[in-house]
Parts: sequence; structure tokens; C-alpha cells
Amino acid sequence: MALTSLAPAVTRSKKILTEKTAEVALKLVPEPTAGKQADRKFFAVFVSIVGVIGLLFLLLINTLLAQDAFKLSELKAEAKLVSDQREAIAREIDAISSPEALARKATELGMKPSKVPNFLDLNTSPEKDVIKNG
Repeated sequence: MALTSLAPAVTRSKKILTEKTAEVALKLVPEPTAGKQADRKFFAVFVSIVGVIGLLFLLLINTLLAQDAFKLSELKAEAKLVSDQREAIAREIDAISSPEALARKATELGMKPSKVPNFLDLNTSPEKDVIKNG
């Protein structure tokens, strides 16, 4: 047997092997049918739904931020009101505790101003508490 007599058999077997390999490779991918194939309409609907959901989410976030801004402005106004009230109370306390107001209240209660003030000397020895006349 000569090698030349085997040449058509080798060529034919290569051809058969190539056809079988292509069939096996094609069997791995399913046959596309009209019902299973994704079309442009499905993709457009999907992208539109994702876009609408994204816009609704952004609207929700924006609404929550606006509510927080209103709450913040209300709290700032309330803090200013409390600060004004605190200042008014401090001014009232200062007016009540001023020396003139205390002297007026003392005279209303019947107290008389002292002609000779007495002072307590704290620098003396602890055994003696000496009151100095001024």
C-alpha cells in the first residue's frame, strides 16, 4: 500500500472530523427562535423603567433634603427667639440687681443707710475676729 492510496481517505476523514466538530460546537449554542430572542423593544422598555425608577429615587432624596432644610430654618428661628429671651432676662436681672434698685428696695422695706460702715478684717489671727470701725 502506498501513501498515495491513503490520501483520499485522509482528506475525507479530515472533512468528516471538521463537520462533526462544527455540529458539536453548534449544539452548545441553542437555536435562536423568534419567541426567545431579545428585541429592541424589550431593551428600550427596560432602560426606560430603570430611568424612571432612578428619577423617582432622586425626587425622593430631593424631597427629604427639602424637609430637612425647612426643619433647619425653623430650628434657627427658635434658637434666635430663645437667645433674645435669654438676653431680655439677663437685662431684667441686671436692672433688678443694680445698686440703685437695691437701695430703693431697702428703703421701701424700712432700712436706713449706715453713717459709719463696719468692716470685717480677715487678715487677723484666726482666734480673734476683730471688727474695725471705719
